[in-house]
Amino acid sequence: QYATTGCSLTLHHTEKPAHEDICEYRPYSCPCPGATCKWQGSLEAVMSHLMHAHKSITTLQGEDIVFLATDINLPGAVDWVMMQSCFGHHFMLVLEKQEKYEGHQQFFAIVLLIGTRKQAENFAYRLELNGNRRRLTWEATPHSIHDGVSAAIRNSDCLVFDTAIAHLFADNGNLGINVTISTC
Repeated sequence: QYATTGCSLTLHHTEKPAHEDICEYRPYSCPCPGATCKWQGSLEAVMSHLMHAHKSITTLQGEDIVFLATDINLPGAVDWVMMQSCFGHHFMLVLEKQEKYEGHQQFFAIVLLIGTRKQAENFAYRLELNGNRRRLTWEATPHSIHDGVSAAIRNSDCLVFDTAIAHLFADNGNLGINVTISTC
């Protein structure tokens, strides 16, 4: 199906659907959390799409930045999104708050590479919350935007914490997360 965009594999018809689900040449969907944006396009067009259609997303330069999520006490499901640019690549930082079951909210923090899975393997990220004599750290390989935020959350392959933990590190309802990207 994706031969016109560069896939050169020839598979038996029974293997084709499984491959198409993970093919690096399939169109990329908009990586922004939530289901409101239906955009799809090439990897090269993702950043252009984000800059034009999602102008509210801030981009910070450098491998060590602070991702500030404001008003973490807002009710309901909320997403905070930011871009980090370093090592010639763009990374999408996402903090998502969800109600897992009645009255129990959880936060999920993750870094996605605007790139392929193979490119993502060349990087590592560290998320760190610092508070009064406390530190919470998560280190992992970024996911590709092909995998998306929901897959990482579904597998708990991200920094997961509840509201009680968030309040230990928050300052007046704002949560600062130190984000460090490094090469492997």
